[in-house]
Amino acid sequence: TLGVMGLAGPSANQFGRVSSTTAAHVRSEFGDRLLILDGGACRVGIESTIVDCSRGVPVLLRPGAIGPAQLEVACGQPVLTREQGQALQQGAPRAAGTLAAHYAPRARLRLMDAKALQMALDELHAQGPAGGVLQRTAVYARSAMQTVPAQVLLLEMPQDAVATAQQLFATLRRCDDSGCAQVWVETPPATPDWDAVRDRLHRAAV
Repeated sequence: TLGVMGLAGPSANQFGRVSSTTAAHVRSEFGDRLLILDGGACRVGIESTIVDCSRGVPVLLRPGAIGPAQLEVACGQPVLTREQGQALQQGAPRAAGTLAAHYAPRARLRLMDAKALQMALDELHAQGPAGGVLQRTAVYARSAMQTVPAQVLLLEMPQDAVATAQQLFATLRRCDDSGCAQVWVETPPATPDWDAVRDRLHRAAV
């Protein structure tokens, strides 16, 4: 029957929210409503690569751990990016996790380059503790930040994309669990190996 009907595995998080990468994350989302088989933390972290092969030309709907070069070898032809394939993708989104706004923490997420991030931290430091903004701010950055107020939750982004992808959602959940109202994230490099991480962060920041 499954060969005819197919099998769907729902996401272990509420729609639009940060994806779960550990059993503890699932428990925090659903409490005791689900039975959970704990196989350990996800090795990849971010969700699967999604390719639409229904239109004759493969279109990458959502980047993931499988890169464009690997996809082209598997498909035997060039794979269009989501932007290149927009003319073919009409109507509702073709797959889950491809909405403009997705993967969002409760805290407001902003993407900034290293220079803008440091300037924002300097301004925050100059404001002082008034209003409790310092205690409710988290920073996730690859570059070394100077002048970081002690009250700010400073989290180090790995230098490589694979490690960042593995920990990204757990890091966003940590920011929420710490009571942060805003999360400032350094924009990852604009290179193919960082495509999937950039995709998730841009959706989370919408």
